[in-house]
Amino acid sequence: HALAPPSAMADSSSPPSVTVILPTYEEVTNLPLIVFLIDKHLSAAGVSYQVLIVEDSSPDGTMAVALRLQKVFPGRVRVFKRAGKLGLGSAYMDALKFVKSEFVVLMDADMSHHPKEIPVMLKRQLETGCDIVTGTRYRLGGGVLGWDLRRKLTSRVANFLATLVLSPGASDLTGSFRLYKRDVLEDVLKTVKSKGYVFQMEVIVRADKMGYSIEEIPISFVDRIHGASKLGAGEIVQYLKGMGMLFFEF
Repeated sequence: HALAPPSAMADSSSPPSVTVILPTYEEVTNLPLIVFLIDKHLSAAGVSYQVLIVEDSSPDGTMAVALRLQKVFPGRVRVFKRAGKLGLGSAYMDALKFVKSEFVVLMDADMSHHPKEIPVMLKRQLETGCDIVTGTRYRLGGGVLGWDLRRKLTSRVANFLATLVLSPGASDLTGSFRLYKRDVLEDVLKTVKSKGYVFQMEVIVRADKMGYSIEEIPISFVDRIHGASKLGAGEIVQYLKGMGMLFFEF
C-alpha cells in the first residue's frame, strides 16, 4: 500500500523542528480547523513545523480539502493519499519515511486534541531531555469532555487493565496525542506489530520496556466535534488481544 508520490512542495535547506502527522478518514469538516490551529499556535511559539496529512481515500471530499490547505499553507502542509482505510499504525509508519524534523507529533485530526499543547510538549522535552512527551487525561489538570458514561468507563477500564498487567511508564496508554524524538519513534516502530486501536498502547509500552524516557503533561480530550467516532467493538477486542500479546512477550 505505497503512498502516492509526495505532493509538490518547495524543499527547504533546513528541516522543520516539528512534523505533525495527521491521519485522516472522513474529516472534511475538522481538517481545516485543526490545521489552522496548528499554524496559529506553533507560529506564535516561533516553532518551525510541517503538517503531513495522510489521507486514506475518504469518500467525503477530505482529499480535496487537504490539497486546498496545501495551497493556503505553502511549504507547511504536505498531503499523501493512500489506497484506502489502512489503519492508524500504518499511516504513521508510512508518513515517517518522509519526516526530516527532530521531533514528531502524533495527534488526531478530529479536534479532540488541541494544538495549543504542542508548544507545552516541546517545552517539557527541552527541560527534561526526554524521548517522549505524552498527553494524559488521567493526571491532575487533564480530563475528558463530551463522553457518555460508557465511553468513559471503556477508556478507564482499558487503561486500568493495561496498567495492572503491563506496568508501563505512562498513565494514559490509549491516548494518541504524543511528541516523540524522530529517531526514537523510528526505533520503536521497528518492533510494533499492531496497526489499529491497540497501536498507541503498544508503542508506549514498548518504548518504556526499551528504556526510553517518558514525560507526561495533562490534556483535556474533547469528543470529536463533527463526524462519528471510529471506535467499535472490533477495536476493543483487538485492544484486549494486543494487551495479552504484550503481557506474554514482557
